[in-house]
Parts: sequence; C-alpha cells; structure tokens
Amino acid sequence: MFPTHRPRRLRSHPQLRRMVRETVLTTNDLIYPLFAVPGERIASEVKSMPGVYQLSIDKIVEEAKEVYDLGIPAIILFGIPETKDVEATGAWHDHGIVQLAATAVKEAVPDLIVMVDTCLCEYTSHGHCGYLEVGDLSGRVLNDPTLELLKKTAVSQAKAGADIIAPSGMMDGFVQAIRQGLDEGGFAHIPIMSYAAKYASAYYGPFRDAADSAPQFGDRRTYQMDPANGTEALKEIELDIAEGADMLMVKPALSYMDIIWRVKEATNLPVAAYNVSGEYSMIKAAALNGWIDEQKITLETLTSFKRAGADMILTYHAKDAARWLAEG
Repeated sequence: MFPTHRPRRLRSHPQLRRMVRETVLTTNDLIYPLFAVPGERIASEVKSMPGVYQLSIDKIVEEAKEVYDLGIPAIILFGIPETKDVEATGAWHDHGIVQLAATAVKEAVPDLIVMVDTCLCEYTSHGHCGYLEVGDLSGRVLNDPTLELLKKTAVSQAKAGADIIAPSGMMDGFVQAIRQGLDEGGFAHIPIMSYAAKYASAYYGPFRDAADSAPQFGDRRTYQMDPANGTEALKEIELDIAEGADMLMVKPALSYMDIIWRVKEATNLPVAAYNVSGEYSMIKAAALNGWIDEQKITLETLTSFKRAGADMILTYHAKDAARWLAEG
C-alpha cells in the first residue's frame, strides 16, 4: 500500500516550497573579506580571484560603505604591508595596515562590524605564521614565542577599533593568550572568533596571491590540520572553547561540510564557515567560461553551508549574493 503522505505534494508551487523551506540564506549570514594595501586610490585585481581586489585604505572605506548599504553586517580585514620581517612587525605595530584600515572604516561606517584576521603570515619575510628557528627551513614554527606576538597583534587591533579578533594561525594556546592580552589591555568586551578547525588545504592557493603570503619554503602542515582528520577538529574546538573562544570557524567550507556539522552538533557557540579563495575561484572560472549559472551555483553553495550548520559565512561572493537575495 502506498503511504498517505507524498513529499511531492509540498513541491507543487513556488510559494508552497517557500513555506516549507528548512534553510533560509539571508544577508545577515554574510561576512565580506577585504585586502588592505598601502597607498592611495589603489584597486589592483587579484588575477586568480576575478572581482577581488587589493585596496588602499580610501578604497577600503568605499567598499565598506557599499557593503553596509547592501545590508551585509560585517567585513574581515587582511593586510599586505609595505615591508616584511622575521618578527612580523607590520602585524602588531599600532600603525600597521590593518590597524589603519580598521580605524578608517569604523570612523566612516561605525555600525559595520569590523573583524580582523589575527595572524603573522602576511607580515613575515618567510611567509610562515610565527617565529622560526634560525636556519630552520622545515617550516616548524616555535609555538610559545609566536603566542606573544599574536597577543600584541590582537591588542593593537582592538585599540584600532576592531570589533572581533579572528586568530587564524592554529598555534596551541593562541585563544588563551589573546584572551589574556585583550582582558589585560582593557578589551574584555571584544569577542574572539577562533579559526578552530583550519585545515592545510590546497584550496587556499588564490588567497596567497591576494595576501602575498605564500611560504618561502616548507609548508604549513606542522600547524594546520590534516585534511584526512575529523575527530581532531572536535579536540581543537574543545580546547578553544575552554580557552575563551566566543565563536568558532571551520576553514575551508566546501569539502568540510561534515566538519561544520560535527562542530555545530558539539557546541552551542556560533559557527562560521570560510568559503575560501579556491572555492570562489572555481565558480568564477566556470561562470566566465559559460559552463554554469553563477548566481544559482553560488546561492546553492552558500545555502549548503548554512544547512550544514554554519551561522555565518565568510565569502568573496558576499556582495553579489546580497544583491541576488534582494532581487528575490
């Protein structure tokens, strides 16, 4: 005998499908990444990321205003300094590029949430996320000395007006060190979004063009997670929560939706998914070749992250997605 309930009955009309839709993507879910560079009137397109630019601070402010007008609640800032050194001075200096950009954006668009990437790879001459042993070309980062630099970086970013600190270096104890630094610096109210499960992924390639942060030797597998591991992600988030993380991130997103789901099931904290550069560039490349419908593929992809459990999505598609969502 056939069952009395037939699922297709609820798919017969567009409005009926809207009524029973389980997952709804909105502009409230989006965070837009921006890359700040020194200079004025600079908008240099990243060749491997069509539509994404390295921007001088005046252009960053223009973008921030547009983002806010589109209803997107937040941006995340990355910086490309004029010079780099072994101590990542540009990351923690009070007049670093991200610090200057954060201040300018908060002055121009005070209601826009400014999140800042708190890492050292964009500022070190060797491209790794912390201190290295002198002469060591393996890429093994010294954990504890790096924590001190991350603490200094977070405090300087908070002083500059950052609303959310987002440490991404995957150092052991980095959330605790940054929380301590912020609390002692008078910034106990500033939340931390930890890159809690950040994998050593091949999907980051275009980002390293955008941020000029590719390692000069070795790789980051000694501190970023092995893509084969899932349970390890739950260990990482447990540690970060114990150290004071307020929000958690899974990065990348597309090949790690099982991890997003497991993290969301394991915690009651907000979970972010980073729709990374390689994921963005694949869609852009296919769309430019006429192989896919960019709007449909993008919105389906972003919705899938939310269905997997993400409360927030960092994505280079954010502005386009906001416009498409507004069109209905």
